[in-house]
Amino acid sequence: MYLPDPYNIYYKGIYAVADRKNERVEIMEHSNCYGGSAWALYHYSRSPIVTKARAVGDIMRYLTKTGKMPLDLRSSVAAAGIESVIVNGNEIEITYSGLGGGGVGATTCRAGASGIISCSLSESGGGKRATGTVVVPRRERVLVGIDNTDSKEVGATWTLAHNIADAVDTLEHRYISHTLVQLFPVPDKTQNCVATVLEFACVDGSKDEMLGSIKDGLLEYSVSDETGMVALSDFDAASLMEYSRICRNRMITMELTRETAEKCGVDIIIDGKGIIGALAALPWFSRNSESVVL
Repeated sequence: MYLPDPYNIYYKGIYAVADRKNERVEIMEHSNCYGGSAWALYHYSRSPIVTKARAVGDIMRYLTKTGKMPLDLRSSVAAAGIESVIVNGNEIEITYSGLGGGGVGATTCRAGASGIISCSLSESGGGKRATGTVVVPRRERVLVGIDNTDSKEVGATWTLAHNIADAVDTLEHRYISHTLVQLFPVPDKTQNCVATVLEFACVDGSKDEMLGSIKDGLLEYSVSDETGMVALSDFDAASLMEYSRICRNRMITMELTRETAEKCGVDIIIDGKGIIGALAALPWFSRNSESVVL
């Protein structure tokens, strides 16, 4: 047996999106070892700077405040965490600390992740307290809602949406999550009346190319004349939740959909009847267990 680096497991990627005021950042860490990442999720969630922590598939997501809040590390109960999150122009600087194995995770394991611009690390391993700082691009969240790409004879919107998202995924516009959203079963539905929302983390200047590629893919492969595609660039889509709940409880009009999209700053990319459900899907991104329940 040959292990080139026996005491490191590098994360697949680390990405960070910031809100418009640079007051909140969501750090998304793509795990290469769920067991280690689940341990980190528990301990990091106790960091004062972290307001919410959760796992979505193999991506650990940390919602944080910006700034610096020192950690009181204690073995076994609070052994690692996020110490600071600083936005510097188009870059975000994240500092981690940990004890023992948690220090290895805080330093070398994260330093080898895709998406890192630079890093500075202390020694780690054994009984040491270690600190690591990684610098990643500042990204914006881009949500894409899609509905009505199939027919009663062929297709499924959620599969086409995922395959297109996977095809356009690059380091500049990273494909983060795919969520199915159950809608009110209207009479002219194909079968299950489910829309899809895709989540991307985009560096500055990469959004338009990505949206154009998704549009081209839908126009090429959709088998419906009523395909709808909408897009929102924002930290969240909370302003659309009231509309979404209405759409998930009864039939609504295209007029209400268009008014809501304009009011909430949503771009209509493909203007078929599917925009009704596509818009309703946006606020449920990465909330996969809740979104499938009508």
